[in-house]
Amino acid sequence: MSLIPENPLILVDGSSYLFRAYHAPPHLTNSKGEATGAIYGVINMLKSLLKQYQPSHMVVVFDAKGPTFRNEMYSEYKAHRPPMPDDLRSQIKPIHDIIEAMGLPLVSITGVEADDVIGTFARIAAEQKRHVLISTGDKDMAQLVNEHVTLINTMTNTVLDPQGVVDKFGIGPELIIDYLALMGDKVDNIPGVPGVGEKTALAMLQGLGSIESIYQHLDEIAALGFRGSKTMAKKLEEHKEQLELSYELATIKLDVEVEQDLEQFAIAPIDKDRLIELYAECEFKRWLSELLDDASAASKPDIADIEASGSAPMAQQPEANYETILTEEQLERWLDKLQSAPLMAFDTETTSLDYMQADLVGMSFAVAPSEAAYLPIAHDYVGAPEQLPKALVFEKLGAILADDKIKKVGQNLKYDKSVLARAGLELNGIAFDTMLESYVFNSVATRHDMDSLALKYLGHKNISFEEIAGKGKSQLTFNQIELEKAAPYAAEDADITLRLHEHLWPLLKQQDKLQDVFLDIELPLLSVLSEIERTGVKIDSSMLAQQSVQISERLAEIEKEAFELAGEEFNLSSPKQLQVILFEKQGLPVVKKTPKGAPSTAEEVLQELAHDYPLPKLIIEHRGLAKLKSTYTDKLPKLVNPDTGRVHTSYHQAVTATGRLSSSDPNLQNIPIRNETGRRIRQAFIADKGKQILAADYSQIELRIMAHLSQDQGLLNAFAQGKDVHSATASEVFSVPLEEVTSDMRRKAKAVNFGLIYGMSAFGLSRQLDIPRHEAQHYMDKYFERFPGVLEYMERTREEAAERGYVETLFGRRLHLPDIKARNGARRKAAERAAINAPMQGTAADIIKKAMLKVSDWLHTQSRDDIKLLMQVHDELVFEVAENKVAQFSDKICALMSEAATLDVPLLVEADHGENWEQAH
Repeated sequence: MSLIPENPLILVDGSSYLFRAYHAPPHLTNSKGEATGAIYGVINMLKSLLKQYQPSHMVVVFDAKGPTFRNEMYSEYKAHRPPMPDDLRSQIKPIHDIIEAMGLPLVSITGVEADDVIGTFARIAAEQKRHVLISTGDKDMAQLVNEHVTLINTMTNTVLDPQGVVDKFGIGPELIIDYLALMGDKVDNIPGVPGVGEKTALAMLQGLGSIESIYQHLDEIAALGFRGSKTMAKKLEEHKEQLELSYELATIKLDVEVEQDLEQFAIAPIDKDRLIELYAECEFKRWLSELLDDASAASKPDIADIEASGSAPMAQQPEANYETILTEEQLERWLDKLQSAPLMAFDTETTSLDYMQADLVGMSFAVAPSEAAYLPIAHDYVGAPEQLPKALVFEKLGAILADDKIKKVGQNLKYDKSVLARAGLELNGIAFDTMLESYVFNSVATRHDMDSLALKYLGHKNISFEEIAGKGKSQLTFNQIELEKAAPYAAEDADITLRLHEHLWPLLKQQDKLQDVFLDIELPLLSVLSEIERTGVKIDSSMLAQQSVQISERLAEIEKEAFELAGEEFNLSSPKQLQVILFEKQGLPVVKKTPKGAPSTAEEVLQELAHDYPLPKLIIEHRGLAKLKSTYTDKLPKLVNPDTGRVHTSYHQAVTATGRLSSSDPNLQNIPIRNETGRRIRQAFIADKGKQILAADYSQIELRIMAHLSQDQGLLNAFAQGKDVHSATASEVFSVPLEEVTSDMRRKAKAVNFGLIYGMSAFGLSRQLDIPRHEAQHYMDKYFERFPGVLEYMERTREEAAERGYVETLFGRRLHLPDIKARNGARRKAAERAAINAPMQGTAADIIKKAMLKVSDWLHTQSRDDIKLLMQVHDELVFEVAENKVAQFSDKICALMSEAATLDVPLLVEADHGENWEQAH
């Protein structure tokens, strides 16, 4: 690869960029459902070029609409190409707008292609001895390379100078047109010569030179010895006119009439205001953040006019006025403000993100937009100013924090409540939480951390933690940060929280059901989850250590078996080595390819191959066991808190699209229950001495919700009569009496029942049951024939989702579907499947949350020595209960959970107990 001369004229093949960006991941959409992936890809490549080469002159060239001179020359030219997809067409104008706002010249000339315009500009520049860099993914452009013209493929970072062309194609730039003409091009419909591919074309060009020279030496072709060489001379004679046409079609025009002088391609200053507006419309948050970070107050646009989404315009920002509280007089003044404010924003600064280990360093407050303060209590760096004594602060502030009548708003107050509890302070009066307000308003519009929300809804770039604390191993904890930096950062958190609330709450209030979801479910759940997290769960570390040893032994056995099957040793965890073993050496069929074109070794690919081949089956087992070992048996003992002797997970209310809780460190939701190893991990979750683990979960809750929502009489009757719904389904689908349903029939019916909930197609069902597709389709057709209400519900839901852009749970939680109107069929189908599943999964999430609230209220009437709520996992609540109260409490918990919602079918709860979680399940 040659070094590219400094400051080349860069000619960008915008049309090549456009299609490559469209087909490459990520396939992005904004919250309005508009495709933005191609926009992101094109602009990202342009930004990379600018950063890498820092040119003074650059132009982006696109194909113009309409036919070109090549269509007049040959009517079949590019005739087989499908029309541009609508969801790509819609991205062209935003791409052009952003390019122009970036200060980059843009050219499009009718009657010719972008290649011809680029070729002409390259020729003009070369004649002026000016160095040119052409950025394209089009191999045809290699014909333009010379001592002044170099190509770069931005996606692969491959640079081609004259020698690079020889290395890549086996011929120099002067023979590329001949090469293309001989082979033809199926994509562009250039005919070429029948039977001539890459190897044949190269053999003739390397052996005899150009097409002209080949025709002068037709009698020498047979001696070249390539496959078909003996008959090639005759073919060339027969198709000479076709080859001449192909040569003309493949030749890039170098004499396009252009109005622009090369000096007109000088890069202009960016239009920052316009770029901010365009990035906001596309919701490119990182780029928007960078611009807002750089923008001076004078250069920022009127943010109120910029809409980050159709329903949530950004808010205007007042100037901030922050105070650092270092004296008792200041503290008293702020205590008066907090007591008299209709709503106070509150935030903590700590030494850790782990709520069980975080020490309080300071607190910040806001009582009005831009009126905020930071109260430091534990900054201990050398030279830190004297701060108010912690005991004094706790005494003065504790009553306000604990006062239920003094209303507070925060961002993720669950964390602050837990941190304060660790410090001996109580936080009551939680009236709002901006993270949850954003989540309930639209769970998929953005991430719900404060920085993302500030960017999206306020057009404000927060001071980042890295800016004041540094990065990596040298990053400071908050107590080590100088107050000059720490105070504005902390006060801004409280200020922005209040501003976000003032922006988001009116949006929620406009929708009664959403307001109810927030006030009746999410907000009160915050305190319940904080208590569950701090309670933690006891684990048997020695049992887990023993399991790790056993898993290691099985992993070694699997490796040995895999090496024998492969005939050599290899790294089972390496996708590259797996590709070689499975597809090159063993010749297994390639089911799917990665975005870069390599054979995929993804889980679903291995699952499919495992039906017919033993090695992929071993790989799947190896992956599963290795993950269980690293995630649970090895890791769980390290997560035991030294003070409590328990593991304390973190529950996340604002992550999943459907309303379900997720958890981390450890992730309790992902411990498998269908395999023995996963169940054994649950054995390590144990009760204290004299206690039992009690687990209560909803039986087939999503199917019951399906029956309620669809009002299908067959399903309603099955549940009302207490039938086993999978057997009842099998009886209908296979047309046999209930008592004659076999276990295999029930298994298949169960797959159909749950498959429909997740919008599974006949193809998906056939793969799951390992049966022919037509048989799977027959089962589904029979199901819908017997349960027509389900089909009506699914069709109705799809229509409503497409019309409204969202679906709702039974309680009014909205589940937005940005891709429901996507012109890309695959993304639209995925959104339709989600539309069917989301109301059921979301309603199930709402029900378990309402159950937790009911159970929590009852728990506060009981002694914590008798019962504690330890975990929530999917549709299950797990408790630690005194042995002599198990039966009594089991009945009460089942009753409370059953009362969490009223459906048109019984809401059945089943409970069991034992010395560990596995026994209780």
